[in-house]
Amino acid sequence: MSRKTIITCAVTGAIHTPSMSEHLPITPRQIAEQSIAAAEAGASIIHLHARDPNDGRPTPDPAVFMQFLPVIKQSTDAVINVTTGGGLGMSVEERLAAPLQASPEMCSLNMGSMNFNIAPSAARVKQFKHEWERPYLEGTTDFIFRNTFRDIERIVEILGKGHGTRFEFECYDVGHLYSLAHMLDRGVVEGPLFVQTIFGILGGIGPEHRNLMFMRETADRLFGDQYVWSVLAAGRHQMGFTTMAGILGGHVRVGLEDSLWIGPGRQATSNAEQVAKIRRILEELGQSIATPEEARAMLKLKGGDRVKF
Repeated sequence: MSRKTIITCAVTGAIHTPSMSEHLPITPRQIAEQSIAAAEAGASIIHLHARDPNDGRPTPDPAVFMQFLPVIKQSTDAVINVTTGGGLGMSVEERLAAPLQASPEMCSLNMGSMNFNIAPSAARVKQFKHEWERPYLEGTTDFIFRNTFRDIERIVEILGKGHGTRFEFECYDVGHLYSLAHMLDRGVVEGPLFVQTIFGILGGIGPEHRNLMFMRETADRLFGDQYVWSVLAAGRHQMGFTTMAGILGGHVRVGLEDSLWIGPGRQATSNAEQVAKIRRILEELGQSIATPEEARAMLKLKGGDRVKF
């Protein structure tokens, strides 16, 4: 594993709703400002979703993405990673609309269809600001996040081969690692694979430390030296799991998409606060933080001069 640690920051996502935290960035300006601050704090990759600036609902609209992507690019050298997951209930076509227009260096790509249940979080909100929030959350008890083998191959073909975009392969369970290995064996994808192992989403693998070790050991067996390993964990597990990844020489992802917290009972006031905390922990463990250019070299990215924003 590399001694240079890549910090990815997932700035807003599509899981949390505006009523959960006043610090969650909603408008293009807020997303841009928090992304730039996260990069300044040490994040070399910025993972991005978009939201309707009026009510905070996740949106696939490329016009909204284009209100913040160029601002971030002009203000920082960070790698910009655009979601292909979009938001709950979006079609694959909607999820691809912004990446196909932006042609970014990197996109996320979920490695399997799965139950994706975030309904329990609705019970923790005392009062919702917008009518869409409660049904959006509670409806996930009957929601399957679609990512079929055909979907994955199509996304790799049109974005990867068509635009030179590489991927953050999101693996929420052990089976997702095997699906990715199947794609690697068939030549659909090629190394180095940026494998993001994810813990704590209801429907995926649980947030137990033994699971982190098993996911890493499985990835080692399947990918050998053809992958770059990173870890994220949802909610209160974020810092513990990313610290464990750091101890093991892996890379990490933090951000308000994954957790609204900075410590027990204390919400993070920004994405940059989370980045600064994990950077401090990693540096105290003896790790050096990768610059954007070092991350590009490790992941063999095409470079920020070849995007379309």
